[in-house]
Amino acid sequence: MKMTELFLSEIEREGQRSRRALEQVPAGKMDWKPHDKSMAFGPLVQMVATMPSWFALMINMNELDIAPKDGPQLRPPAMNTSAELISALDKTLQDARAAFQGTTEDHLMKPWRLLAGGKVVLEAPRHEMIRDAINHLAHHRGQMTVYLRLLGATVPALYGPSADDQRFM
Repeated sequence: MKMTELFLSEIEREGQRSRRALEQVPAGKMDWKPHDKSMAFGPLVQMVATMPSWFALMINMNELDIAPKDGPQLRPPAMNTSAELISALDKTLQDARAAFQGTTEDHLMKPWRLLAGGKVVLEAPRHEMIRDAINHLAHHRGQMTVYLRLLGATVPALYGPSADDQRFM
C-alpha cells in the first residue's frame, strides 16, 4: 500500500473523530479556559477544525514561517458555533484529500521546513512532518475532550467508549 493511501485512510478516520468532538462544542464558551496558563476553548476548537489544512500545506509548499518578521499573513475568521467549526473541518479535509491524491511517494520523501522568524526550527521529510501533524491533531483533540468534560458537555467516543458515549469508534 502506498503512503498516500495510508494517509488518506488515516485522515478519514481522524476526520470523523474530530467531527464527533466538534459536534459537542457548547455555545458561548469560546473565551473559557480551565486555567490562566491554558489556551482558551475557542482557539483550541478552531485548531482542531482547521489542522487538516496543515497536510495540504506540507504537500504544496516547501516551508512555512509561523512567525514571519512582517507579521502573520493568514488570520482565519472566528468560528463561534459547532456548525461553523464542522464546516471548516469539512473544507480542510477536502483540501487535504486533494493534496494527497495529487502527490507522489517521492514528493512525500522530500524535506519540508518549519521556520520561525526566518530561522529553521524543524526540517524533516514531508511524510514525517505529516505524521507528526496527525499526532498533534490527536493531542489537541484530546485536550479538547478534557475541556468538554469540564464544561459539562458530552465527551464523545473517539478511540473507544467514554463515560457519555458507549460506542466503539
